Amino acid sequence: MVGEHQTHHHNMLVSLALLLAAAFGLWVFFQIQRPKNFPPGPPPIPLFGNLLEIQLDNPIADLERLAKRYGNVYGLFLGSRPAVVIHGVSALKRALVNKSADFSDRAEDLFVRHAAHTKAQAPGVVLSPYNSGWREHRRFTLMTLRNFGLGKQSMEDRILGETRRVMEFLEQSDGEPINPETLFHKAASNIIFQVLFAKRFDNEDDSMKFFTNFFRETSKIINGPWSLLYDSFPAVRYLPLPFKRGFEMFKMSHERYLEMFVETKKTRVPGKPRHFVDAYLDELEKRGDEAFFSEDQLCAIILDLHFAGTDTTANTLLSGLLYLMKYPHIQEYCQQEIDKVMQGKNEVSFEDRVQMPYVQAVIHEIQRTANTVPLSVFHCTTRDTELMGYSIPKGTLIIPNLSSVLNEKGQWKSSHEFNPENFLNENGEFVQPEAFMPFSTGPRVCLGEGLARMELFIILVSLLRKFRFIWPEDAEEPDLTPVFGVTQTPKPYSLKVQVRSRC
Repeated sequence: MVGEHQTHHHNMLVSLALLLAAAFGLWVFFQIQRPKNFPPGPPPIPLFGNLLEIQLDNPIADLERLAKRYGNVYGLFLGSRPAVVIHGVSALKRALVNKSADFSDRAEDLFVRHAAHTKAQAPGVVLSPYNSGWREHRRFTLMTLRNFGLGKQSMEDRILGETRRVMEFLEQSDGEPINPETLFHKAASNIIFQVLFAKRFDNEDDSMKFFTNFFRETSKIINGPWSLLYDSFPAVRYLPLPFKRGFEMFKMSHERYLEMFVETKKTRVPGKPRHFVDAYLDELEKRGDEAFFSEDQLCAIILDLHFAGTDTTANTLLSGLLYLMKYPHIQEYCQQEIDKVMQGKNEVSFEDRVQMPYVQAVIHEIQRTANTVPLSVFHCTTRDTELMGYSIPKGTLIIPNLSSVLNEKGQWKSSHEFNPENFLNENGEFVQPEAFMPFSTGPRVCLGEGLARMELFIILVSLLRKFRFIWPEDAEEPDLTPVFGVTQTPKPYSLKVQVRSRC
């Protein structure tokens, strides 16, 4: 009996030793190797990398904390995937401008790419690899946007038309609190949609409701915790987790674009383009079998332009009204300048901005403080490269921390408070510091920057000329803390308007 007991005890010890050895072996196997001379950063743990170091639902504060500890270029591991965070204007310009050929690629194996563009040969423009196909499409897209009004009177007319509808809605509120949550999404969506398809939707149209909800919902999934989980652990991609909702919504959006695309082809006259889609189809026929021009690619670009042309502008406008209610004296200074410049004019023109330095400063300060696209769209290295003395291998994920630039000490008179003086010199003239890069910088700078600037100025000036925006008396103090996502949004709020002639 004693012998049996000893044997059993011995077997248990052997089993335990084997279990510990296996666990140690697995730990060693999954140990994440830091590439030679890789930027410094917190030590990664097996499987998880540095994901436990950052708050996944809003990593901005943690990225700031890590930059203070490790410097403006530091390494992180999302699971076993290496990533480099670039912090501050100097490091960002060195990477995205001075070494743009090395830092301008896109990672293909990410949630946003898989969900938004299911066909590898049709990645659109925003998520396209950095190659000749991307260059051709970017050049064509910018040229076609200009042909259909960007920077011209026709684009101003589209913006003014949608602004009038916003004003009619506000006027009908008759001093009662209203929720502006989707107001600007509808306006911005219709502006870009007129360029894409030469049509607009009524606010209550089913497609308008779908796209408004689609942009708002998916912008919170991209760069959010479930997207990071998808990007970091390929094994979880087949589980029924919340990122599946993103796939469903992108699929539904493709189906809607396809329906409109088929419809517009029925009335198309080759060589006489009415809108962006017609112009692309003309180009496609001219080029023949060039692989990177295709109908699939056209559908992907429509999504890129519609999404980017709606969500960022709408959320910046929502933030703008919030700040103007929080700081009524700034709202009043804007209105005084607008009244002076607009005296005798029926409607605002984009050219009027030259005579409105204070209003320009306020709009830029809204963009800086709203920090609408805090981490840009992630980049990727095209080859082994070097930055600030560190080695970064080909295929490394690059996270441009635009938030760090828009709040960088030493770049702004007031980096952490809302202050239009950040964009005014001692003579009260408008100036734009080099750290102002809400649209990113380098070759991947936002395609819609020109349209967004025009929309923000015309819409805000038109609204401020007619209305005074008031924080409801019975509401709690305005909360300026944004809700994180690939595009940040202000927390839901209500507002009241007074027609200024009655003030």
